[in-house]
Order: sequence, then structure tokens, then C-alpha cells
Amino acid sequence: MPELPEVQALAEFLDARTSGHRVVAADVAAIAALKTFDPPVTALVGQEVRGVARHGKWLDLTAGPEGDQVHLLFHLSRGGWMRWSDQAPTTPVRPRMGGSSRGSALALRVRLDDGAGFDLTEAGTRKRLAVHVVRDPREVEQVATLGVDPLSDDFTPEALAALMQERNQQVKGLLRDQRAIAGIGNAYSDEILHVAKVSPFKLTRSFTPQEVAALHDAVATTLRDAVAASSGKPAKELKDAKRAGMRVHGRTGEACPVCGDVVREVSFADRSLQYCATCQTGGQVLADRRMSKLLK
Repeated sequence: MPELPEVQALAEFLDARTSGHRVVAADVAAIAALKTFDPPVTALVGQEVRGVARHGKWLDLTAGPEGDQVHLLFHLSRGGWMRWSDQAPTTPVRPRMGGSSRGSALALRVRLDDGAGFDLTEAGTRKRLAVHVVRDPREVEQVATLGVDPLSDDFTPEALAALMQERNQQVKGLLRDQRAIAGIGNAYSDEILHVAKVSPFKLTRSFTPQEVAALHDAVATTLRDAVAASSGKPAKELKDAKRAGMRVHGRTGEACPVCGDVVREVSFADRSLQYCATCQTGGQVLADRRMSKLLK
């Protein structure tokens, strides 16, 4: 799943290549991916692209004149991706109602007046890619309710401390909560907690002011470094760049780059997390959450 750094890179990539061009075709292939009907997708056709922005993990392509703009908002979710083509296919797109294909399936194709364009695709059988065409991004509840952007000036140590005091929860859950902090997912929460030297299960109200400050610094440093590493890369290279930059996430069984201990994993029904026991839990090995206990 692309998270804030990759989505930011995609926004910059699309903005540079689409701004100033007119949309000549916008064709839906996966009917289930389109979550809105008014305005229709065809409202994009003929409009000049004004820019592409990011809201958390959402991408927002804005087209049309001031006061009468249309927003193409999309969330790539776990299996979605954006594929750019300097010469987009012109063959007709055949809409489909559903499907259980495990391969990468076309969901939406957008073509521009210079012949270039992009496809939104989704791999796997669990189709969660979401496409909205709206007049205002705030019409999409998941965008309207996004929490603070961790790269904004509003994300201060004090703001983080306030979020941590709202309710006593595991810190990894807070970092992944889009209504609290927008843009962080499973992978970067693992990375942030490793940098901060904090257990993913540490309760938020147990943090000292010094630990809050260290966590805030880890969030900012980890994300800014990842954004810098992703910036300027073509869309097709972003997934590999993300994997290559991970310290612990996705590296179960490998050596921790800080202390050399083995990177360990906790598995859940639909995901897993990775951590270093020496760096983050004082040597405690965290049990699989399905067993609901700690192994010492």
C-alpha cells in the first residue's frame, strides 16, 4: 500500500506531467471502484488540469476553471497503483461490474491532449481502490475527516501529545489512524517506532514528555527522508524504492541495521508488523497477537 511518501511522489509526478493539459478521455473499467455519480466522470473531459495535490494517502487531480472545478480523487488502498504512459492506449475501455482476477486489472484510464495518460489498476481479489469525482474534496468523508498532516507546521510535539492523551491506545494504532494523523500506514509506522526505539504496543498515555518529543522527531525525520528518497522517481520505481528504504518493515529474520539483532514479526489476520526487540522492547519478544500474551 502506498503511504504518504509514495503518494507525495505520485502527486508531484502527476502534477508535472498533467498540469496545463486537457483531459480528452476518462473511462471507467471497474464500475465498483467508482464511488460517486454526480458529477459524472465525463465531467473531466475537455477540462484543463490545474494541478495534483495530496490529502493524506489520497490523490486529488483538479480540472476546470476557478469556481467550476472538478476533482478526481482516488485512494490506491492495498493493491492499487497508478501507471503512467507517454502514449496512452486509445482502444475502448470495456466497463466491468466486478471480477476476482488476481492479476493487475484496469480500473480507470485518463488520457490527455498530448497523447499521454495514466491508468489506475488494482491487483488481487480484494478490490478496495476508490475513485470519486466531486466538486469539493470535502464531499468525500474520508478526506473531510483526515487528521493533521505530519509534514505540516500544525504537527507539533504539543499536537502529538494532545492526540496521545485523547485515549489510551497502542501507539502503532494511533500512528495508523487517519482521523488522527493523515498518511501513515503499516510500513512507515514500523519504521517510525524503530527510529524512536518504542514498542508498537506501548500505550499512548504512558509516554513521558521526552518520549513524545522523540516520537515526534522520528515521525518527521522518517517521513521527510522517505519523501526526499522518493521525490523525482518515476511512478514505476516507487515500490522498489520504498522496499529498499525499509529498516525493519518487511525484513523479518534479517539483522537490525542499528544493533544487529534479528528483526522479528507479529502476525495478525490480514497484516503483520516488524520490530527489533533489542532496540524497541528491552529484549522482550512480542507474541503473535492471536495468542494475546507476551513471550519473555
